[in-house]
Amino acid sequence: MLRAAIAFFVIALIAMFLGLNNIAGVSAEAGKLLLFVFLALAVVSFVVSLFSGRRSGPRI
Repeated sequence: MLRAAIAFFVIALIAMFLGLNNIAGVSAEAGKLLLFVFLALAVVSFVVSLFSGRRSGPRI
């Protein structure tokens, strides 16, 4: 999901460079939305892992 957000931001930069303001705006908004969704899911995952007591990696 983070890769998709970065891809949308790159598309927005290219579109802005070419003068396609509408496409740049839509791509930037989509990238921002995906970034916030990624951050929210990361925080939820962190909180759940704190309360469950499980480790996400292999045990050594």
